[in-house]
Parts: sequence; structure tokens; C-alpha cells
Amino acid sequence: MVQFGKKVVKFRVPILVVSILLLIPSVLGYVNTRVNYDVLTYLPKDIETMKGQDIMVEDFGTGAFSMFIVDGMENKDIVKLKKDIEEIDHVENVLWYDSVMDISVPESMLPDELYEVFNSDTGTMMAIFFDEGTSSDGTMDAIGEIRKLAGKQCFLSGMSAIVTDTKNLAEKETPLYVLIAVVLAVLVLGITMESFFVPVLFLLSIGMAILYNLGSNYFLGEISYITKALAAVLQLGVTLDYSIFLMHSYEEQQVRFDGDKKRAMAHAISHTFSSVVGSSVTTVAGFIALCFMSFTLGLDIGVVMAKGVVFGVIACVTVLPSMILCCDKIIEKTKHKPLLPDIGRLSEKVTKRYLWYVAAFLILLVPAVYGNNHTGVYYNLDETLPKDLPSIIANEKLKEDYEMNTTHILLLDSSVPSSDVGRMLKEIEMVDGVKWALGLDKLVGPGVPSDMLPESITGMLKSEKYQMVMVNSLYKVASDEVNRQIDEINDIMDEYDERAMLVGEGPLTADLITITDKDFKTVSVVSIGIIFIIILFLFQSLSLPIILVGVIEFAIFVNMGIPFYTGTTLPFVASIVIGTIQLGSTVDYAILMTTRYKRERSQGRSKYDAVTIAHQASAQSIMVSAFSFFAATVGVGLFSNIDMISSLCILMARGAVVSMVVVVLILPSMFMVFDKVIVKTSRGFLPKEEKGSSKHKGSMKECPNSSI
Repeated sequence: MVQFGKKVVKFRVPILVVSILLLIPSVLGYVNTRVNYDVLTYLPKDIETMKGQDIMVEDFGTGAFSMFIVDGMENKDIVKLKKDIEEIDHVENVLWYDSVMDISVPESMLPDELYEVFNSDTGTMMAIFFDEGTSSDGTMDAIGEIRKLAGKQCFLSGMSAIVTDTKNLAEKETPLYVLIAVVLAVLVLGITMESFFVPVLFLLSIGMAILYNLGSNYFLGEISYITKALAAVLQLGVTLDYSIFLMHSYEEQQVRFDGDKKRAMAHAISHTFSSVVGSSVTTVAGFIALCFMSFTLGLDIGVVMAKGVVFGVIACVTVLPSMILCCDKIIEKTKHKPLLPDIGRLSEKVTKRYLWYVAAFLILLVPAVYGNNHTGVYYNLDETLPKDLPSIIANEKLKEDYEMNTTHILLLDSSVPSSDVGRMLKEIEMVDGVKWALGLDKLVGPGVPSDMLPESITGMLKSEKYQMVMVNSLYKVASDEVNRQIDEINDIMDEYDERAMLVGEGPLTADLITITDKDFKTVSVVSIGIIFIIILFLFQSLSLPIILVGVIEFAIFVNMGIPFYTGTTLPFVASIVIGTIQLGSTVDYAILMTTRYKRERSQGRSKYDAVTIAHQASAQSIMVSAFSFFAATVGVGLFSNIDMISSLCILMARGAVVSMVVVVLILPSMFMVFDKVIVKTSRGFLPKEEKGSSKHKGSMKECPNSSI
């Protein structure tokens, strides 16, 4: 690797030129990568609810629908508005009072049940059907056009409106996420590094790696808005370590080679690459574990972030060294004394009072595990958004004025007789929380042939293969009540048509709950298993994987348990991915300290001296890394108005600090307690000449300052 380092040093200018030129296709790829704002589309394609969505598009030409509320408007104006909406691209049909009966006919002639479906004390409601899916570009464009036509007295609700508002909010906020993360990270690094200018170079090289990563997403087809919002911030947080490692190694090598900076950098690249490959493998493994989720949002995040780590490593050993050498004079002019605490006294206290920290670990373990297992999780996607968004206001109005919380779509075989459909609807309306069930037969009324209705209406609710029924639920999406209601409706449907399907946001979310619950267990097992194996081979030890993974898992329990004690409910995505991200990105702290502990023991030092030296040598680097990760994520967490993003960033920020505290205080204590077990179950912890002897020599006077 030294030869590779020499090549980088020799060709530093061409490397910078090429890296800058590569930004052009990266930016083009980033701009042209489609973003998906509907997380429900990441459910498995083979489940019944997703198949039902496809049937609605294929047989009814309808991929999504929204409820449109109009207050204080005369019927003739509503008719005109309805016609204007029907002319908008991707609006397939609009169902209202005049779809069934001319407005010249008194509304009192409508059946009471049907009248209540469309009307309230303050206004009226119509159902708008779109010819594309909930989160398609066409549907979102149509939502925007409808809102331009509508005045302040009109309210557009439904999942498509929520997705559109999510898109608008995310597009406005995402650039600010990067700005906040960069400013705070530079501030922390500027204080803790020896030069004010070095952090700028760190951020420039990492920024290039981020753009390469985001640009390469073009080949994936599309990414989720969550991935897009988090990718830059998360990649900055998890790959910043590598830049810090390179700089520390470069400074150490300058002392070794008497100020020969080119030679020092070549060796620093070699040493850093060896260190970074080990730590990056665990980080990549954590993200790869997300790919095992059947809810493919995990695959989306996992692939993008695994790529990001690889790009980060490449930039760290090519672009960053070239920048440092080219900007050497500026670095020298901006040097200062880093503001870091003296670790020496803390290291001695940790090793002398290790039993205190072991006791703290045992005392906190039970409440941490309990809190982790009982933290509340929500699945209702509109709860992740600010309450003043148009779609959220419309949903609340729909609930208050029309007692509509959720609308299910029931797909029946078109051959089911009208009499059976009528009986089925009556049974469904008897289910707790169902206000009404509206099908073609109810629109027509008893004894009236359906062919008397316009084809636009019959085609909206009945095709050659299927007939569609809308069911209004009083219960909220993702609630226990609506999930029980869905089960009851499915049981009733099966009595009349075994192939019937129940689709819509409520059934999709019910499937989401079931699937992600399994995914959480799968991801936890896979991530722990992969990282356990990596540590096993890295240290050739049977005991260290248990200790290191156990310590970081304890930090995860603490982090995830805090919301339970503060009464905070987390979005479901956070509960699934945060443990894997925290394990993969912060186990590096434990590996760094363990590597130094192993080196000192192999050189013949005693247990006490080896642990103390390892702590002194690595604690500062761990603290700088953790606080940089914290800075890159906490600002975004506090700023974001999308709770899905905010919660993830707050958890990552807190997780970095919790992992740092646990590694700095509890891991050395574990080494003190289990030293004999570690030595007996691991290779390379004793000097070769001792051949298994437990007598160790050496003192702490030879402890170097760097952790590399």
C-alpha cells in the first residue's frame, strides 16, 4: 500500500482535476434521479393489498383517489368547478351528487344515506379519481393543478395530497439539511483539530464523495425521499472518521520522517487505508443488513449508504491527501492548539475504578432493555408532517365534518349478484366503526337498473372482472381499532367472494405493521451476526465479538429506551433502522480501542497498563469522531419539520454520544474484568516469547499521542 500512497502523492494534481471533472456527471445523475415520496410503495409486490392496487389501475384506470371538500359554494359553481377538475391531466373521474342525478332535482329526493355521504352542515364533498398511482408524478402534478383551481373554501385530502405535501416540504428543506450539517461539523472540527482550514478540506473531499454517491443513484432508477434527505448527512457523519484518521497519521509520519511531507503522506495513506478498511467493513455490513428487509425501503437506504461508505473510503485515500498537500501553506498558517480535554487523568480513573463502571452497566441494563422493548411506535404517515400543511388540515376537516378517517376500497368479482352485494354491504355497515359502504347498487337504489346511470359512473365502479365498493371508517389509519375492523370486513367479504380484496391506505398500513415487525427482528439478527463474524476474524477471538457487540448493543438499548421514559413515540422506520445504523457506525469506536489494547498486550504490558494506554491513545479520536457525528446530525434533527427525518437524526446524534460514553467508560472496564478470558480465547494478545505465559512487562511511559 505504500506504493499506492506514493502514486497518490506523485499524481495529486491530476487526481484533483479528475475528481472535479467527475462532479459533472454526478450532478447530472443526481438531478435526474427520481424521488419516491410514498413509503407504502416499498411493501412487497406479491401481497394482496399491493395486487389490489394494480387491479384498480388495470381494470378501473384508477391508481389513487382523494376526497375534495367544498364549503359555502352554490351548486351551479360546484358543477363548473367539477368540470374544470375533470379536464385536468391524470384526473380520471370525479364522483359527486350530479354524477347520479341532475342538480335541478331536489337533494331531498336522494336517499338519506346517500345524501349524508356527499354533504355536511357546511358544504359538500366529491371523490376525485386519478389514472396513475398515489405517488406518481402525474398524480402529484394533478394535485397541484386542483389546488390552483380551488379557493380557500376548498380542501383536498387523501394519501396523494399527503405525498404531494411531503414532496414540497422535503424539496424545500433537504438543501438546508446539508448546510446545517456542514456548518456544525466544521465548527466542531475547527475546535478539535490543529488547523481551522483542515476541516474545510475534510468537508470538500467528503462533499465530492457524497455527490458521486448521489449521482450514481441514477442507475437505481429512483430513491426514497428519506434516503435522499439522509444520505448526505449520514454519509458525512459515518465517513468523517476516515479523514480524521488520515490527518492524525499524517502528523505522526511527519515526525517519523523529519518533516518530509510527501513521504509522510505516502505512508499515512498506507496506514490509513489499512485502518479504514477494517472500520468501513463493519459500517458497510450494518447498511447491508438493511437489505434483508422485505419492506424494500431498507434495501433503498442500505444500498445507497453502503455505496456512500465505499466512495468515502476512496475519496479519503485519494482526493483528501491531494488536497492536503496542495494546500499545505494555508494549513500551516491556520494552525492552533486544539481545545480537547486532557485524557490522561480520565484514563487512569477508568482503569482504577473499573468496578464502578461495571456496576453502572449492570444497574442501567435492565431499564435500558425495558425501555427499548416498550418505546411507542406509530405507522400513520400523516403524523410525520406539520399540522399546518394543506393535506393535514383537509384530513382533519374530513374527520370533523364527514366523520371520515379512513376509506377502504373493496374489490369484488363483477359476477357477484346485486342481491348478495346488498346483503354484504349491510353486514359491513354493522361492523364497529364503519359509517357507510358505497357501491354501484347503493348509487342506483333498489329496483333501479344500473344501465340507467351514465357509463362514466358505471365504469368508475364496475369493470368486466371486478366491481368496486368504497367503505368509510371512523377509525384512524394504523390504530388497533381499524386493524380489527379490516379483519372483520375481510371475513365478511370471504363469505361472498373468496377472491375479494380490501385495499387502500388502511389495509396497506396494516400489512406494513405486520411486515416491518418481522423485518425488525430479521435486521437485528443479521446485523449482529455479520458484525460478530467480522470482529471474530478481525481479532481472531471468541470472546471479543461478544464483548464489543454487547457493549454497543447496550448503547443502542439506552438510546432507544430514552423515548419510552420521555413519552416520545417514534416513526416505525426509526425503530427498524437506527439500531443497525448505530451498531455499524459506532462499533468502530470499540474496534479502535480494542486494536490498541491488543497491541499493548502483545508487547508484554500488564493488563492495567495495556488498558490505560489503549484508553489514552484512542479516547480523544473517539470523542472527536462522536462529536462530529453528533454535530452533523443533531442540527438536522432539530430543524426538520418531517418527523420521519427529525427522529432518525436525533436518534443518530444521541446514539453517537451514548456509544462514545459507553466505549470510553464501560469497554475498558470490560477489558479489566475479562482480560484473562480474552487472552486465553484470542490470538496475538501475548508476546511470542512468552508462549502463553500471563507475565507481562512494560510501563505506560511509551504511550504515543495518536490512535493510529
